[in-house]
Amino acid sequence: MQRTLSSDTPQHVGETITVAGWAASTRDHGGVIFVDLRDHTGLVQLTIHPENAEAFAVAEKVRDEFVLKATGTVTKRAEGLANPNIASGTVELIVEKLEVLNPSKPLPFPVLHQDTNINEDLRLKYRFLDLRRDKMQHMLKARADFNMRIRRYMMEHDFTEVTTPILTSSSPEGARDFLVPSRLHPGTFYALPQAPQQFKQLLMVGGLPRYYQIAPCFRDEDPRADRHPGEFYQLDLEMSFADRGEIVWNEMEPLIISLVEDFAGKKVLQKPVPRIPYAEAMEKYGSDKPDLRFGMEMVELTEELQNTEFSVFATAIKNGGCVKAIRCEGGAKLTRSQIDTLTEMVRKEGAGGLAYIVCKEIDTPQTLATEGAQATITSIESELGYDPTSPIRKFLSTEELLSILKKIKAQSGDIIFFGADDRNVVNKVLGKLRSQLGDDFGLKDPSVVALAWITDFPMYEWSDTENRLDFSHNPFSMPQGGLESLSSQGPLTIKADQYDMVANGYEICSGAIRNYNPEVMYKAFSLVGIGKETVDEKFGGMIRAFEFGAPPHGGCAFGLDRLFMVLMDEPNIREVIAFPKNGSAEDVMMDAPSTVSEEQLKELHIKLNLPTQKDK
Repeated sequence: MQRTLSSDTPQHVGETITVAGWAASTRDHGGVIFVDLRDHTGLVQLTIHPENAEAFAVAEKVRDEFVLKATGTVTKRAEGLANPNIASGTVELIVEKLEVLNPSKPLPFPVLHQDTNINEDLRLKYRFLDLRRDKMQHMLKARADFNMRIRRYMMEHDFTEVTTPILTSSSPEGARDFLVPSRLHPGTFYALPQAPQQFKQLLMVGGLPRYYQIAPCFRDEDPRADRHPGEFYQLDLEMSFADRGEIVWNEMEPLIISLVEDFAGKKVLQKPVPRIPYAEAMEKYGSDKPDLRFGMEMVELTEELQNTEFSVFATAIKNGGCVKAIRCEGGAKLTRSQIDTLTEMVRKEGAGGLAYIVCKEIDTPQTLATEGAQATITSIESELGYDPTSPIRKFLSTEELLSILKKIKAQSGDIIFFGADDRNVVNKVLGKLRSQLGDDFGLKDPSVVALAWITDFPMYEWSDTENRLDFSHNPFSMPQGGLESLSSQGPLTIKADQYDMVANGYEICSGAIRNYNPEVMYKAFSLVGIGKETVDEKFGGMIRAFEFGAPPHGGCAFGLDRLFMVLMDEPNIREVIAFPKNGSAEDVMMDAPSTVSEEQLKELHIKLNLPTQKDK
């Protein structure tokens, strides 16, 4: 079918052309019917006069989203009737022949209007309609451009694209596997890869200097606004003879900066990208993925309050915890109701409450003197230049109050929030509060992307739920200090040669220098209770490969869905994926997951043991 795109029609004034697309809207104006015909380039107005009886009869039956083909003459619109809001707004197509290629049923929701109140499950059930909206068309095209830029950069930097298996073996990599039963080998299962981790390391052993792929990954995790359930795509890469994180960082920073600046048209806050040790990030920002577009760093006050008589602070310090505070500039304008909402939020994060000091403005001495109220200014207010009011002020000595406010550099109009508990709890609570205040006070500039490398992650962490030691991140990372540190240090003090890249409060990349020494790997797994036999069973292919001259190597993987989400200013990851699952990990369009027939189960030698209502 030869057709002209809607946006091109002004170039064909006086010519007879054919256009095709969807009916965006129809209007009957005194016997003349107008149809706005939409294709992927925009709209063009079709004008059908009653003198053309055959075309007019067809036009009378047209409804929204009918697929049409129209042939006619491109004519300039009459003076005063041009539409400057569309590319073809200066012309119209006087229709000579109109054909319905396919009608449409009544729509479950309007396609043309960008209505944000449409139920998400309804949109996802009819995703093929939802994709016709301008926003989704833009997302699809932008994602293609995004992927193309990535592939071009990787090729220009001598990375070789290699696809790795989708059906592989199950391995403990931090999330639940999706299992696939084997028909040919009854009782055994493949696993969909959580990441191509082992394969990319084997490619390094195989002599490939640099590998990459835009890889599908599968993890049976609960959905979140920034994490798509079940499947996602990542830019997976590995470099042989990379024995320091800086080698990987220096190679990949230019790509991410280019995507921010050249693709998204945003500003990178700081170049070169800062590198922040994990411990520092947790102590300053309460998060290993801090949003650095604003400050509001946590300030340690444990030493200043060492001898305090305020029981909340004193108990925390006595029990080995700490006291910290954050200063919210201009926060004195928060209402009591808003403070109560913040208090409820931090309680859900494990805090007992939320102590605060409001730095209220005071009238100038001249005003007070005029009103005969000079004596109401206390020595503290005179020294500070503001009135520190708080429910906890009466429990603090003058020296403690002054030392707190001076150390945190409080100013008139600020509010100070405190955390007092176990250090991990304080960091978590104030980190969550910091992020919320950043939202509430508009501190997260959408035109800026604040990148950072978070380095020196702990190799191990204690799992309270399982009451045992576990890997903090990737079990294949090289421990800093190698075998010696595994043998001589306490496990919780060992750092891994591991790093993340963060952007605006999201983790967009995780990577490491790899453990390529079998002896070190056996020791690393033994500390979490996984013996040599299990390591050989789960990772036998990689262990064997390391015995045949494995080079040092390292790499990382960028979560492309999440990175694209950040660059597009989209808080919901489902909006940047063509066919996403919903918030319950269901594909409501394709009705997945679904039941299968008894014949299929029998062929796979599987019997179901579904939970009863009592089990639920």
